[in-house]
Amino acid sequence: MENASKALLMAAGVLIGLMIFSLAAYLFTQFGGTSAQIHENIETSQIEEFNSQFTSYQVQDRVTIHDIVSMANLATQNNQYYEFPKQTATGNNNYIAVILNGNSIEYGFGTGRDVIEEKYNELISREVNSINNTSGLKNYSIRVEISDVTKRVFRVICTEV
Repeated sequence: MENASKALLMAAGVLIGLMIFSLAAYLFTQFGGTSAQIHENIETSQIEEFNSQFTSYQVQDRVTIHDIVSMANLATQNNQYYEFPKQTATGNNNYIAVILNGNSIEYGFGTGRDVIEEKYNELISREVNSINNTSGLKNYSIRVEISDVTKRVFRVICTEV
């Protein structure tokens, strides 16, 4: 009789151990899934926040050369930070191209800061010098293209209105 009660206590201990182990495995998988979802949500919000720096110009009706240079400078900083060489953006990578009147005005990795500033200053000077007495700075419309692969902005096209 004494052996039977010890056997029942041992069996109960094993069952309780299995229940605790099963509960731990269940909680681990649940929290792991939640962690992955939280990570995905954070990544999505970071991409949306980054894209909004460009897409906010799409809704504006008075985008000037100063705004375009700001976008191009942001694109240049991104391209240089990630060391992307200047190229035509295809939408399959993270390189950001800013196109003004058919010309790419952003820079990739390897272009010096002083050269970039000089080019942007020339662009602004040309625009300011083209002002006549009846009009101010030219206005532009902005179209932002977002990659299907990376979900990030890869091209900003600026056209004169």
